[in-house]
Amino acid sequence: MKSSVPSVICGSLPKPQWLAEPEKIWSPWLVPESSLRVAQIDAMRLSVEDQERAGLSIIGDGEQTRQHFVTTFIEQLSGVDFKNKKTMRIRDRYDAAVPVVMSAIERTHSIFVEDAKILRTLTKKPIKYTLPGPMTLVDTLYDDHYGSREKLAWRFAEILNQEALELQAAGVNIIQFDEPAFNVFFDEVRDWGIATLERATKDLTCTTGVHICYGYGIEANIKWKETLGNEWRQYENIFPLLSESKINQVSLECQNSKVPIELIGLLKNKDVLVGAIDVASNAIETPEQVANILRQASEYVPVKHIHACTNCGMVPLSRDVALAKIKSLSQGTKKFNEEG
Repeated sequence: MKSSVPSVICGSLPKPQWLAEPEKIWSPWLVPESSLRVAQIDAMRLSVEDQERAGLSIIGDGEQTRQHFVTTFIEQLSGVDFKNKKTMRIRDRYDAAVPVVMSAIERTHSIFVEDAKILRTLTKKPIKYTLPGPMTLVDTLYDDHYGSREKLAWRFAEILNQEALELQAAGVNIIQFDEPAFNVFFDEVRDWGIATLERATKDLTCTTGVHICYGYGIEANIKWKETLGNEWRQYENIFPLLSESKINQVSLECQNSKVPIELIGLLKNKDVLVGAIDVASNAIETPEQVANILRQASEYVPVKHIHACTNCGMVPLSRDVALAKIKSLSQGTKKFNEEG
């Protein structure tokens, strides 16, 4: 029996313009606090309908209840000061004012579990939920307590595991940890990054994944990419390590990137979420372009291990562009599957 490649978004989709300012990261909510929860759930419902209508195989929440994929998680933890921020280097790429870890970090309540329960009621298809990974959480905070990036990462891994186990119990089929920091801090990935990621997945029986990309199409990321030369070989440092890990899936960037496609062959026996949609461009990929990326991937990874995906989250795009792109993702995947 031939394998059929499924299609899925990486994580975020643009929010409706009545909920948050479009084409902007960290966009403030545009509805009053008293109405925000209802508005967020309405947006999640629209996001699911959009994915279903496009024909995607696996459904996410589009991160409609989150202002940012990292900080919305951190805001719900104790021990972090959001009022007196400090400036630090993010991804070794740009400076930003970030929250400060002032004391031991604790998770006193579920963060996304109620959202996941609602998502589970909105579709009969498998559902995926995304969480920030331990290293990326560390790289988004100024530490004034633990005194070690590794120690802080281990604490986050424990907290993420608590959340992930509850998401699994809520009916989530796939839990993906977002680790763009893996593409930058290779020594730390080797020394403790993989280990803390695995700690975050402890006792999970659902499918686990990690997303590693070259970032949104923001100015800092575009400038960084311009320094990487004709070939982007960062994945070469981390894929062999992930190949030996307990993680089931790896999500990566392929469309319009300079990643040598053969590098995905380093991911032995892993499901590979092949980024076939460029999130840093408003140009709409054709189904043929999507299918062509999948054809290239199939030369190095068995078709049974390929998923069609977006390069990264799509929140900085306009909603019209994003919807056209996921429609092409679905149609291109269907085209590839029909070719057998």
